[in-house]
Amino acid sequence: MTDAAGSEPLASGFAWPAGTRAAACFTFDVDAESAILAIDPASAGRRSVMSHQAYGPRTGVPRLLRVLDRTAIKGTFFVPGYTAERWPGVIRSIRDAGHEIAHHGYLHESAAALSPEAEERVLVRGLAALDTAAGVRPSGWRAPMWEASWSSAGLLHRHGFRYDSSLMDTDRPYQLAAGNGASLVELPIHWSLDDW
Repeated sequence: MTDAAGSEPLASGFAWPAGTRAAACFTFDVDAESAILAIDPASAGRRSVMSHQAYGPRTGVPRLLRVLDRTAIKGTFFVPGYTAERWPGVIRSIRDAGHEIAHHGYLHESAAALSPEAEERVLVRGLAALDTAAGVRPSGWRAPMWEASWSSAGLLHRHGFRYDSSLMDTDRPYQLAAGNGASLVELPIHWSLDDW
């Protein structure tokens, strides 16, 4: 049985590999100014707001990198393309510390508000920005504002992504249908776990 999106539900008796009892992902969204500018481009003229949004790349990321290094934990940083263009040195520092850099839109656009064609343009623009800034090709994606569209999984598959981390329907990974028999791994997230 599949759900409305064509995804396979979790089987009862789900077991983690090799007897592992649980798993956790340490993920961070490096939105910086992109989230505010996507909502209101006029915010660019608001110095205090832009200062607030710069806290993440300027102060938060370096602190997180030190904590992750000290605890020998590897994390995933979801980065909008605009952030990569604005803060390339910060994005390279994440890469150089051995952490995964994943895709998070270009200007933190809601995929649900875009046509499939516009969503693909944003996806490609974000990929180009991450490549230019840090020479990375992400295998994971998180929808900005957790607003994936019904087209997102198919577009991600078409562009070589292996996983999505945008949906909130369970607390365990599962196969997300991407159309034509293809699938991605879904690593569920929930906005109650976010600090923004």
